[in-house]
Amino acid sequence: MRGMIAAALAFGMAASAAAADAPASEIAELRAFADAFDAAQIAQDRAALDRMVADDLVFIDGSGKRYGKAFFIDGWTGADDDYDPVTLSDRVILPLGKGVGLASAETILSGRSAGKPFRVRIRFTDIFKRHGDSWQATYIHVTRMAIESE
Repeated sequence: MRGMIAAALAFGMAASAAAADAPASEIAELRAFADAFDAAQIAQDRAALDRMVADDLVFIDGSGKRYGKAFFIDGWTGADDDYDPVTLSDRVILPLGKGVGLASAETILSGRSAGKPFRVRIRFTDIFKRHGDSWQATYIHVTRMAIESE
């Protein structure tokens, strides 16, 4: 247990140092890609998602199951699905090192699936890696959360 805590603290300190050393332009570029990635999901833009998602994507859904690229893209681009615009809260954009960074936030995802309305609260973390001149999502983890009374 102590070893896991020490490793987590070391990772946290290294990530903080990487973020502190990152130029503002790198943070802005990472934020712009994260914004475009989120927009492509809500717009159900299969072509954009295919470019923006790495072939070896690891996607952990809200139930804890592991899936890949095809499942992730199919989940966002179903013909019977429609998504409402989202507002992100508690957002973090964090460079993790050269050509690697993460975006994390909380949101309420709502819309219609097979004609039925849905509404879920999630926290997600996307890890992006630079491939040449562009970024790609390489790891996505979603946690479902209870919707608090409004």
